[in-house]
Amino acid sequence: MDHFQLKDGVLHAEDLPLPAIAEAVGTPFYCYSAATLRRHARVMKEALSALDRPLIAFAVKANPNVAVLSLLAKEGLGADVVSEGEMLRALKAGIAPGRIVFSGVGKTDHELRAALDAGILQLNVESESELRRLSAIASGMGRTAEIALRVNPDVDAGTHAKISTGKAENKFGIPIDRVEALYAEASTLPGIRPAGIAAHIGSQLFDLAPMEAAFTKLGHLVGRLRGAGLSVTRVDLGGGLGIPYDPSLPLPPSPADYGAMVARVTTGWNVQLMFEPGRLIAGNAGILVARVITLKSGAARHFVVLDAAMNDLIRPTLYGVYHDIRAVVPRPGTMAATVVGPVCETGDMFAEDRRITPVEEGDLVALMTAGAYGATMASTYNSRPLVPEVLVDGDRMAVIRPRQTLEELVGLDRVPHWLKEGA
Repeated sequence: MDHFQLKDGVLHAEDLPLPAIAEAVGTPFYCYSAATLRRHARVMKEALSALDRPLIAFAVKANPNVAVLSLLAKEGLGADVVSEGEMLRALKAGIAPGRIVFSGVGKTDHELRAALDAGILQLNVESESELRRLSAIASGMGRTAEIALRVNPDVDAGTHAKISTGKAENKFGIPIDRVEALYAEASTLPGIRPAGIAAHIGSQLFDLAPMEAAFTKLGHLVGRLRGAGLSVTRVDLGGGLGIPYDPSLPLPPSPADYGAMVARVTTGWNVQLMFEPGRLIAGNAGILVARVITLKSGAARHFVVLDAAMNDLIRPTLYGVYHDIRAVVPRPGTMAATVVGPVCETGDMFAEDRRITPVEEGDLVALMTAGAYGATMASTYNSRPLVPEVLVDGDRMAVIRPRQTLEELVGLDRVPHWLKEGA
């Protein structure tokens, strides 16, 4: 469910008409619904309420805007971060260090030191090398790093190859058959306290079976570790539950279905369970609003050219995925259109030969379910400034990231003195 609905024939964000927001901030822009973010956080908490002290750590990479993180912090969510920058954003949003988990396959020494300085709850270690580097760094700082070993369970998540993370050939985690020996080693290393294990097999999953298979493997692993006399107090089950992008497809499992499966599979583990939802919380809480620049008929297609482009929302270009496209003030009927942006790439395409409601030049359209992996993956390709982000809460709105100006964009460049005129 989201809070982007037609009212009197005009698409609204909660109680505000999108044309009024467009008039205030220009196009294109991202728009987030506070009510949807709150609802999704509460639905996830309810789905896991049968568990003992679960930690829901929002995957900051999905939407790192500090205002969004602040809202989720007020709902009691922690943060899963994969860089020092994401950790800084989480801390600035008021998320307590003791509710932050640092994941990521390539943490630098600087990032490891920063995480230890911040006093975060846990570092999810992804390799033997990282474990030994962390031991040297932590002991040198006089600190003890609480860690989980990220396990690669060799389970095919059945999702897009570029967001699958739990198969043997993926770069993430430690092969499951090496974890027991490394966990035992970790328990002897200075500056290290092993707290548990972690896994995340992929994103946008529409089937609970791969998750259940992975979690079952983790449960057996917990038993073997304890059988060897090792302490296991936490298990991080990652995230990955899918959300609907294409309204014509079957719905994914609900958070309640997921929570029931987790409760059943983890019975008797006697650990604190941790979760890393991102897309599930933020995905359909956001949209990208754009204006139709021109309509263009080619030899084989009818093009609708928007003022938003692949640099603003790269998911369709990168993954070939579907985003529903809605007219903000819809007309009757349908038209066949290939919806594109103005970037000089053939791949700058949001929809190919799709039936949409008829649009004309100057109309506003909304690309739905863009609240996760939208603005956070944007770039300034073709020297296009980053677009603004707006948060709507009832009948209130705030620009939570202003539109980047051309002067700000170009002002980051530096010309060497020997190239300047007269040098």
